[in-house]
Amino acid sequence: MIDPKTLPKPRGGVPSDLLAPDRDVVITHEDIDRAHDRELVWETRAKRGFSSRARLLWLLIGPGILVMLGENDGPSMLSYAATGARFGIGFFLPFVVLTFLMACVVQEMTVRLGAATHRGHAELIFDRFGPFWGWFSMVDLMVGNFLTLVTEFIAIRAGLGYFGVPPFVSVLAAWLVLFGALMAHRYWTWERVTMVAALFNLVFIPVALLSHPHFGAIGSALITWKPLPGGITRDTVLILLADIGATVTPWMLFFQQSAIADKGLTTHDIRFGRIDTVLGAALAALAALATIVATAPLFAHGMAAGNFEAAEFAQALRPFVGSWGAALFALGMFEAGMVAAVTISTSSAYAFGEVAHRPHSLNLPFQQGKSFYLVLVLEAAAAAGLVLIPGIPLVYIVLLVNVIAVLAMPPALLFLYLLVNDHEIMGDLVSPLWANVLALGVVVVLIAAGLLFGVSVIDPHALALFGGK
Repeated sequence: MIDPKTLPKPRGGVPSDLLAPDRDVVITHEDIDRAHDRELVWETRAKRGFSSRARLLWLLIGPGILVMLGENDGPSMLSYAATGARFGIGFFLPFVVLTFLMACVVQEMTVRLGAATHRGHAELIFDRFGPFWGWFSMVDLMVGNFLTLVTEFIAIRAGLGYFGVPPFVSVLAAWLVLFGALMAHRYWTWERVTMVAALFNLVFIPVALLSHPHFGAIGSALITWKPLPGGITRDTVLILLADIGATVTPWMLFFQQSAIADKGLTTHDIRFGRIDTVLGAALAALAALATIVATAPLFAHGMAAGNFEAAEFAQALRPFVGSWGAALFALGMFEAGMVAAVTISTSSAYAFGEVAHRPHSLNLPFQQGKSFYLVLVLEAAAAAGLVLIPGIPLVYIVLLVNVIAVLAMPPALLFLYLLVNDHEIMGDLVSPLWANVLALGVVVVLIAAGLLFGVSVIDPHALALFGGK
């Protein structure tokens, strides 16, 4: 049996009728559901054998896979597609691998922070740095998330457009799917359903295989890291930042830490949280590299790809990957936008609930978590509505959104760095020296990329100082 007094402290306000009879402990619907999930973990952990360890891994993974595959969203996959079509594989295959290693460094910190505190990222910023920075981080996140959600619905519309689905129908259907994913009112169910959907991101792998790639050239590109085609130009700087923003973004910090708290992971689960994160990064990296490989034939045949949308990419690829490959590519773009719309809108709802001190859990019934669910579905609905405006320049917008994500990342990393090095909240789990050095390296790369972008905007000719043309 579950002892109510062992339940974790509730996150957010609760109705007075849920107070325990002795008035000492507040028991909420989300606490009971989370406690049942933890009971399964305890029972499995007590058993021996390979099957028990495998089941334990299955019970504990989720946030890491979701955050990494969720970041392989519509803008990200279009950035990778534009990368392969414009520049081929030589420089960008190892570069994208590097960006996923950077993501692992950052997200490992959120694993430790969420498991040690059982609280979301926005909530910790609010408590440790004051209401101003708490609200600032939440508003900054929601604005960035809203812009990204617009591009997710563009990718959904364009992906389904390949099959002749009208824009209004595709966008409305996607919003209804997002709303339907919440109806279970259980974090566990929502996580499993979303994770299965996220695994469809791997459809880009068969598309790459259908393009008949030269595996020797791929291996050579990964090992030798060839120079940038054409040197450093305004276009290459934009693609560089877009590919970084396709992998390392602020919403990932908020989502994974809040998901870990909502899932109920503890300090005993940190090792599995790291495995979850690395596994998610490996799967997402495979899909990203496959997308670059799949569109590289466009570069090899000198086809201009500057104005391609998702459906146009699929149509352009048909001579190289066949009708099945083109259809899978379009479906992959739809899936990328759909899964990201679910996870990104959820990160906004988590952040709002944490800062506003409102109930914020996917374990809550609608009436108890009304503000949480309304923020989630209304933000997505507003973004979906904007997508129906005709004449939106898709590729330019998605690249720009990823660039904005890169520029917003250093301040977000500063808060994360301060929190994981706070002995009062982290105790023995405070960041070791090696983790701080790696985190500093990520910050340096992001700041350097931001400065390079600034130079390319202010004075493109100055790029010659960096080896550009």
